[in-house]
Amino acid sequence: MRVVSICPSNTEIVDYLGKTDQLVGVDNFSDWPKSVRELPKLGPDLSIDMDKVAALEPDLVLASLSVPGMEKNIEALDERKLPYIILNPNSLEEIATDIKKVAVALDCETLGEEKAGEFIAEVESFREKASNQSDKPTLYWEWWPKPIFTPGSVNWLTEISELAGAENIFATENVASVQTDWDDVKERNPDHICMVWVGVKEEKMNPKIVKKRPGWSEMKAIQNGTIHVLEESLFCRPSPRLLEGLRKLVQTIY
Repeated sequence: MRVVSICPSNTEIVDYLGKTDQLVGVDNFSDWPKSVRELPKLGPDLSIDMDKVAALEPDLVLASLSVPGMEKNIEALDERKLPYIILNPNSLEEIATDIKKVAVALDCETLGEEKAGEFIAEVESFREKASNQSDKPTLYWEWWPKPIFTPGSVNWLTEISELAGAENIFATENVASVQTDWDDVKERNPDHICMVWVGVKEEKMNPKIVKKRPGWSEMKAIQNGTIHVLEESLFCRPSPRLLEGLRKLVQTIY
């Protein structure tokens, strides 16, 4: 099959299935595994060049609605009558479902069942360890600094926090993404600040900026020096690589 992925998390699901040899083109942000960096680039995930996609004559396009604005990609695929499936998971269970969905589309259904089972088994292993932990540190995940965006309860990072034996301070908000302000974060006073600015490499994120926010010097995380610059690619993409991020998070906060 000739497969095009127009979202990094979709590309990573294809890799999890060991089927990257079927990819003929990817969006500009797909950077894992390293082998896909040599493939034709089709533009940023919010402004895919659909003429380039069509020119690759794909048998299947793996589309997404994980970021607001991706709807126009679907409209463009429909206009060109290109075959596609849409992935839009918010939970780890939904990621497992998407692993199976992609496997069916790539004609490797049995493999998909096996890989989804492996994924869920590792999730449950972390869940069991976390259930035995009484002391749960609180985490503030910063997706974007100004205005502040952070994940709410309907997002995989709340699950990842729980599986690490911790708690997302914005798990109280029943949405996937919360727009809030500095005072709100300060009042919730997290034990740890996790910087995962979407689309920004670690070397471009500066904890000193966070420390200078009004009143934040009083926060536990600032006083204890528990500000962590993390790889956004391991935390901000709904793919099986979230488990790699989870392992790193456990090492970081303990």
